[in-house]
Amino acid sequence: MATSVRRTTLSLPAAAVGPDNPLPALAGPRDVHRITVPEDAGVPADMARQLAYRPLDSLLPVRRRDGYGRGRTPTDLDALVIENDRLRATVLPGLGGRVHSLHHKPTGRELLYRNPVFQPADFALNGAWFSGGIEWNIGATGHTTLSCAPVHAARVPAPDGGEMLRLWEWERLRDLPFQVDLWLPDGSDFLYVGVRIQNPHHHTAPVYWWSNIAVPEDERTRVLAPADEAWHFGYERTLRRVPVPESGGADRTYPLRSEYPADYFYEIAPGDRPWIAALDAEGHGLVHTSTDTLCGRKLFLWGAGRAGRHWQEWLTEPGTPGYAEIQAGLARTQLEHVPLEGGAEFAWLEAYGPLATDPGTVHGADWSAARGEVAERLEAVLPRAEVAAAYAAWRPYADLEPKERLATGSGWGALEVARAGYDLPGTPFSEDTLGEEQRPWLELLRTGDLPDEPGVPGPSLVAPAWRDLLESARPGATADLHLGIAQWHAGDRAQAVRSWERALSRGRSCWPLYCLAVAEATAGETARAAQRYAESVACAAEGTAEVRRTVLPALAREAVPALIAADRADEAAAVLARLSPADRARGRFRLLTAQVLLAQGDATGARAVFDEGFEVADLREGDETLSDTWYAIAERLSAGDGPVTDEVCARARAAHPLPERYEYRMRPA
Repeated sequence: MATSVRRTTLSLPAAAVGPDNPLPALAGPRDVHRITVPEDAGVPADMARQLAYRPLDSLLPVRRRDGYGRGRTPTDLDALVIENDRLRATVLPGLGGRVHSLHHKPTGRELLYRNPVFQPADFALNGAWFSGGIEWNIGATGHTTLSCAPVHAARVPAPDGGEMLRLWEWERLRDLPFQVDLWLPDGSDFLYVGVRIQNPHHHTAPVYWWSNIAVPEDERTRVLAPADEAWHFGYERTLRRVPVPESGGADRTYPLRSEYPADYFYEIAPGDRPWIAALDAEGHGLVHTSTDTLCGRKLFLWGAGRAGRHWQEWLTEPGTPGYAEIQAGLARTQLEHVPLEGGAEFAWLEAYGPLATDPGTVHGADWSAARGEVAERLEAVLPRAEVAAAYAAWRPYADLEPKERLATGSGWGALEVARAGYDLPGTPFSEDTLGEEQRPWLELLRTGDLPDEPGVPGPSLVAPAWRDLLESARPGATADLHLGIAQWHAGDRAQAVRSWERALSRGRSCWPLYCLAVAEATAGETARAAQRYAESVACAAEGTAEVRRTVLPALAREAVPALIAADRADEAAAVLARLSPADRARGRFRLLTAQVLLAQGDATGARAVFDEGFEVADLREGDETLSDTWYAIAERLSAGDGPVTDEVCARARAAHPLPERYEYRMRPA
């Protein structure tokens, strides 16, 4: 059959993504990838430079996406299918362009881990993320902020005369446009993916890219790559070099032979062909290769421990087979960012397809023979020269204008094109994609003034060009609020505080009060921060129905811990009492209720909350709040009216083991 691209729908039990958090993300990313490099780690100089180069210190201008829950209902998701007579790829343009499925027709095999549900969880840089398929990670260390966001999609002519599916969007953390072109040459067993990241600015920009592939996992799954060493990074946040395949007394190329979740970044020698494969007991599975620009390869494993298994269930549903991730990136590790000069671009070609190998060799004790078997079979079915030729053939097509739009992403790229007049061949950010979120900024661009917003303020823009426009705009409460946010992002904290105080002087409002609370907390002023949080909550409680419904819970979530830290537990309890019964019943606020009760001296009441049971839908990857709170309650119960000594702690942990439902620790306790 001729290669085709078509629309369809995919029906899944799905939890709604919900609205974005209405508060600006001033506090910075809650990143589990903070790193400690031992002095004797032997980190190469180029890698050390990129580890230190422009790590993300703010989510701005992106907002947190934490409005989802755990309730799933049958849902039809927009999907795009590209297929030939050998492969069928199903893509979700409304969810970051995720490749949900890659089906090999001759064998009837699904090459990816295909999640049977859509369940957001707090793994992306800005919150909502879901597991399964192939994810395009751009921006900064972590899962992209576009994980649960729409991207643009269109039909484009392919190099072989057929059709390509193009995905593109404007990535806002680094203000860079990118595109992903997918096509299936006639009769090919491999999905080709051409990727390009452009820097249309005059300045050098930090770039991050990792293609993240979820693959099925069982006891006999083995992940192979052309390396004898790897960089291990676990949730202890330490980077160290380890041998491949065995380290710490186990063969770590089998994901279920580790207890805790961990990353293994393979050290591939310069000049060697980059590839990675996940193969089952019969030696069958998926192989990924690319041109040399995409040089990094990684295995992420959940491990066989209680927490890793629990996280797998959390991301799908009990009884579903597990998965591991094999990945490919622009650097040795995901902890690095790569400089891209102004006016330049990164571009490469990836290939995804089935591989059949001799199982006795790939599962044998001879690691050199095992990886050699994969390399030989890969070269036989997809020669390295053929990948290079496909890349060369694709490059002229990367600039072709789309023939037919199939899905629409955000209007942020169109706004940037309107501001700077960028010429971006192949990725049109057309004026008709501008929406309500861009409307006030378009008015600022055209008139020099930002209109005051009577309701909940929309998203901020923080890039230097927009900050300059805000500084010269007519003063007003909304302009001062957004100017302060842009100044905060730029590191000018004193000016930001002055801007928010000006906004507050123009009328009592919970938004500048919230911003000032974050500023006080960042400065270490615990008592003053708590007071500002209390004022912002009181202000929101007196606001419109929309403010009470959307803003008050977001403020309460941050105000309660701040009030507890300032020894104002009774006021924290009063904040929770202001919420609607439905909000108070949510798992996040049940956890806060337990923490407030503990702070008030009622450990028995706090324990009762845990005994009743709750689920924190937006529990952060690597977050140990549940276990920390459980053991704090247990220690107080064991200590009675006495001090909490080391002996008491040991006795409490023995007498009150953490229930499995609250076990999410991704490192040794």
